[in-house]
Amino acid sequence: MYIDVVPNRNSPPAVLLRESFREGRKVRKRTLANLSALPMEQVELLRRSLKGERFYSIEQLFRVVRNIAHGHVEAVLGTIKRLGLDRIISSEASRQRDLAIGMIAERLIYPCSKLATVRQWHTTTLADQLGVEDADEDDLYEAMDWLLERKERIEKKFAKRHLADGSVVLYDVTSSYYEGHLCSLAQFGHNRDGKKGRTIIVYGVMTDRQGRPVAVDVYAGDTGDPSTVVDQVGKLRKQFGIEQVVLVGDRGLLTQTQIDRLRACPGIGWISALRSRQIRELADAGSLQFSLFDEQNLAEIRDPQYPGERLVVCYNPILAEERRRKRQALLEATEKSLEKIVRQVARRNKKLMGKAAIGLKVGRVLHRYKVGKHFSISIQKGSFCYHRREASIRREEELDGIYVIRTSEPVERFSAEEVVRKYKSLAEVERAFRCLKGLDILVRPIRHWNDDRVRAHIFLCLLAYYVEWHMRKALAPLLFDDEEREELRRQRDPVAPAKPSKSAKSKKRQKTTEDGFPVHSFDTLLAELGTRCRNLCRAKKDPSGATFSMLTEPTPLQKKALQLLCLYPVNGKIE
Repeated sequence: MYIDVVPNRNSPPAVLLRESFREGRKVRKRTLANLSALPMEQVELLRRSLKGERFYSIEQLFRVVRNIAHGHVEAVLGTIKRLGLDRIISSEASRQRDLAIGMIAERLIYPCSKLATVRQWHTTTLADQLGVEDADEDDLYEAMDWLLERKERIEKKFAKRHLADGSVVLYDVTSSYYEGHLCSLAQFGHNRDGKKGRTIIVYGVMTDRQGRPVAVDVYAGDTGDPSTVVDQVGKLRKQFGIEQVVLVGDRGLLTQTQIDRLRACPGIGWISALRSRQIRELADAGSLQFSLFDEQNLAEIRDPQYPGERLVVCYNPILAEERRRKRQALLEATEKSLEKIVRQVARRNKKLMGKAAIGLKVGRVLHRYKVGKHFSISIQKGSFCYHRREASIRREEELDGIYVIRTSEPVERFSAEEVVRKYKSLAEVERAFRCLKGLDILVRPIRHWNDDRVRAHIFLCLLAYYVEWHMRKALAPLLFDDEEREELRRQRDPVAPAKPSKSAKSKKRQKTTEDGFPVHSFDTLLAELGTRCRNLCRAKKDPSGATFSMLTEPTPLQKKALQLLCLYPVNGKIE
């Protein structure tokens, strides 16, 4: 039997299964089946089978010994190499550098303790890719010590790459709670995590104007936020060699005391904001007129109390309404709790409740809701009454929705609108804190008891965020992130609330991109990439037991992600 292809003039050729036989001296052929409807691949297999070839299924020839997650490792390590972070950490390849890169990558793939890291990275190709399969937790601790020694040089390289004379630098401070009592950095202070009774560790992050991390410093938990500013100015001038810079910090950080110190540093400018008390003083002095906002939401004023500074006053009616709503809710909650105390005191007919006992109950309520200044309280033995101070409430309402940005920079450099935009850029540092402390990198819980190890751990997390920042920018078309955010920020009204772009709204509404891919968060996209595996296979009939590896073909989504990261090879090259 054989396959015969018979051409047709105006139609596709006929594919026939035939056999030949002899009648006397003549060779005859007989058609057994018409195979024209079969795919050509099947026809070719049948042709080869008729010629005597033998075929086996994959299961008969090979056995998959193990598959191990690879795609997310490929993406993270590829980004690290593309950014040159390995060379920034150390220009020379070494085991310590590979261990440090492994810990940075693991913070993005599966953040965990160092003991868990050396176990976890064997469930992926990370340890194999870096050649650190034999590492244990002690090796990681030594690599952390090695990395901390290089911290100053690494930050200097970051500053050289992302900062320059005249740059705008964003700086903010946060804290993370600490479990344990052996680390001297862990002290009681302002616990932003809401963990009562826990000591904390304070750290400040410096970024460029886009929120790209440049440096981090760690402080004891009882360190006040403003006291860290002097260190940052010294770092900018001495360590980074930058003489001209504009430091952007919030009003709790760049206080009047710190600004007075900055005045003594030529070349150091600032952008910050006034506290509510200072805004009230401007209004009482007549420098701030509420009529300024009859036709606009932004105005620039001067005041002798702030010599050499520009004050940009902003009014946001949406913020004003929100503050009034919140104040009213707090007042009502306070009254509800105080009314309970009134009834408790009234019920005590035989043994009257003392002033001290009533005062403790009232104090707890006023402390809880933070609006005690708007109530007049009268406490006597066996009696308690209260009423709102309406004049105080109206006086505070006058400033609802108003905030004032202060800056040392002249109008020739930054317009009033640009000053507001620069101050609002502090949201980029808050974004860094959310990634560091949230679900992505998990800087906490801090498990180290040695001060230097704590510093090294937080520095590792910063380096991991440096990689994540760049990956987020590249992968934005596949993420819920707004791709047009930077452009819209430069164009929109700086005072009005930010609004997402049409493309961002579409992604959130439809949950799909323009290319039809499902929209992901950063961590779910990494998990999706992790389904691309490296398969370890063994030939069943090979007596030597040799193995070979095969990578899973990338799905369209994985291919798109790798293309966005400039890691997908085309014709042997990187796009």
